[in-house]
Amino acid sequence: MTDKLIIFDTTLRDGEQSPGASMTRDEKLRIARQLERLKVDVIEAGFAASSNGDFEAVQAIANAIKDSTICSLSRANDRDISRAAEALKGANSARIHTFIATSALHMEKKLRMSPEQVLEQAKLSVRFARNLVADVEFSPEDGYRSDVDFLCRVLEAVIAEGATTINVPDTVGYAVPELYGNFIKTLRERVPNSDKAIWSVHCHNDLGMAVANSLAGVKIGGARQVECTINGLGERAGNCSLEEIVMAVRTRKDYFNLEMNIDPVHIVAASRMVSQTTGFVVQPNKAVVGANAFAHASGIHQDGMLKARETYEIMRAEDVGWSSNKMVLGKLSGRNAFKQRLQDLGIQMDSEADTNAAFARFKELADGKSEIFDEDILALVSDDSVTHEKEQYGFVSLSQHSETGERPQASVVFTVDGKEVRGESDGNGPVDASLKAIETHVKSGAEMVLYSVNAISGSTESQGEVTVRLQNSGRVVNGVGADPDIVVASAKAYLSALSKLQNKADRVAAQG
Repeated sequence: MTDKLIIFDTTLRDGEQSPGASMTRDEKLRIARQLERLKVDVIEAGFAASSNGDFEAVQAIANAIKDSTICSLSRANDRDISRAAEALKGANSARIHTFIATSALHMEKKLRMSPEQVLEQAKLSVRFARNLVADVEFSPEDGYRSDVDFLCRVLEAVIAEGATTINVPDTVGYAVPELYGNFIKTLRERVPNSDKAIWSVHCHNDLGMAVANSLAGVKIGGARQVECTINGLGERAGNCSLEEIVMAVRTRKDYFNLEMNIDPVHIVAASRMVSQTTGFVVQPNKAVVGANAFAHASGIHQDGMLKARETYEIMRAEDVGWSSNKMVLGKLSGRNAFKQRLQDLGIQMDSEADTNAAFARFKELADGKSEIFDEDILALVSDDSVTHEKEQYGFVSLSQHSETGERPQASVVFTVDGKEVRGESDGNGPVDASLKAIETHVKSGAEMVLYSVNAISGSTESQGEVTVRLQNSGRVVNGVGADPDIVVASAKAYLSALSKLQNKADRVAAQG
């Protein structure tokens, strides 16, 4: 007999808490559609009560996604829970995920509540949520560092109130696999009504053990839901990685003996989409989705691979979405071929107008680049400058001059609320001059905390993908731009980040 392992993806909520990883409503919706293609069981779409923007994102995802359960996080209070329920009204399958801290440290220092007050609040919140939706998940924040006796009381009480999933988070990444697995097992054995709920694990990666801890919670503890994110995205050192969990359970089915709904062929496309949307580049040697995950440099390895690939590969690259045929389109390719490639990559445009805009950008790119790779297509549709979102600042054109021994000069034409303006400046290099040219007009006062360049593919014709992270008045935002000209890509990324800084939607950092 095999059990079902539920995959709960929190890229759009916990993953988004990475500084600079905040996403717009349309970006979240695009990723949610990719998660649906991946056949993720539960998508935690956001924290509806944290801001109007997050509420609208959860609402849009709930209305658009039909095959996955849509979840919203909420603190253990009536206002948060009501707001979550309102955002989830349009969902085919809705879940409210409510939480309250249960460790002595958090109760005393953060909540300033007694254990009895926390117990009562947990019960009341689950009871309230259960009257609004049938599917309620409860998390004791910092559960792994909580007193076991008290935690058992809380979990027994919330299950009695109707919680259908009990999630035990290692909020600060303190656990080690054997101890964490046994901790989950102890809770399940000591809570009298533990069989009335599905048990879940949510592990952070501060000590690099999030995946190992989660798998131990499943194998030793008997958990049947894993909470994870694409690329392990998340605050601090990140979360448990979805792709690693899925492929570990799938590859070692002899050991775990678990079934999943996941269609792994969409993993790489999801990884690329999240990376290009947030600007968090995937390291080349990252398991499953890194560029070198299936590369073999050693002569002995290559010899073995040529004779029998299973000598050095435990997974097939194509099973997770890698393609050996990298070159797919060129300047003679038509609209139908382009649309088919979007479909193959798991990309769904929101409207025909968006598809037409992307195709026009593709033809422009193909005129200056002989080979168009999958990565180019993904960058093209992720580029903030070609999405349909209305932005305050938009790139028009750029000219710059630089030569050895002379200070570079740049002139940038861009739009402000649809009206063209020009900025000019010198700088330490062409990129510096271009961004300073933009600032001569905008005068944002923002601090640049990250400037990153990533080559989309391997040749000198490659598009450059630039991520700019700006900080101002406590807000941190990312802008992403792609272009064969790295200076132009930099200007696009900078203008995108400036546009996001103008969005005044406040965010309240959720916990868990």
